[in-house]
Amino acid sequence: MNKIKSINTRHLTISYIVKILVFLLLGFMVVAQVFPLLWLFSYSISRSMDVFGPEIIKFPSEPQWVNYSRAFFDGRIPLYLSNTLRVVIPSVFLGTILPFCLAYACTRMEWRLKKFVWFVVIIGMTIPIHTTLLPNFFWYGLFGLIDTHLALIISYMAFTMSFNAVVFSGFLMGIPKSMEESAFIDGAGYFTILRKIIAPITTNGFITVGIMTFLNHWNDFLMAYTYLMTETKRTLPFSIILFEARYGADFAVQFAVMFLVALPPLILYFVFNKWMLSGITAGAVKG
Repeated sequence: MNKIKSINTRHLTISYIVKILVFLLLGFMVVAQVFPLLWLFSYSISRSMDVFGPEIIKFPSEPQWVNYSRAFFDGRIPLYLSNTLRVVIPSVFLGTILPFCLAYACTRMEWRLKKFVWFVVIIGMTIPIHTTLLPNFFWYGLFGLIDTHLALIISYMAFTMSFNAVVFSGFLMGIPKSMEESAFIDGAGYFTILRKIIAPITTNGFITVGIMTFLNHWNDFLMAYTYLMTETKRTLPFSIILFEARYGADFAVQFAVMFLVALPPLILYFVFNKWMLSGITAGAVKG
């Protein structure tokens, strides 16, 4: 009995230590994620002369909210924001719907070249963006797409198609085929099945893929810098570069520009965080 008690006590002690270590690790990860945002915000409401103080992070007694006003107008945030939305909204919509249809065709339907097409989809995930910039620039030039938002939309869709299709496949493979068979017996076609049966079941998948696609497109700078030449057509990340070039010594306002650019994705993530996490978990388990 004493040995059993000692073994149980030892197991409880080990379990307690493991829990403490896990909580410490999670706490460290939270601090590592939140600290840069607090640091960025604190410096964005400071005076530029106070940025080089000895404190790592500080909140001034007199916040300089005028920094955000200058960042918003001098950084041309409205112009770049409208350009970004013109690119991001259609690319996210098409970059979500098309991979969903592709994943459905490759996981739920039977046709001759299905395995080959899915192999091409998987290979598409291994192609680096940098290797396609010059060839795409050449082809876009031939078709007159350089310095147009359509060039960005096409590029964004192409590079998210494979990954999003694989994510959707994890959701679709977990749906019983009997549901589709019953719908076929009742006379429903593929479009009706996708719209009224499959799509509602994979709502979390749409939210997950949509948010991830939005974040990738919102933060892109490389392709936008390559394909867009006119300043009035450029996207939101250029506001940081533009402001840094024109107001290099006004560091506090530069921090305000950075915070404004990072704020919309943060809000979107916090709003849909619940559905996104459940979607990632469901897709991983079903896949």
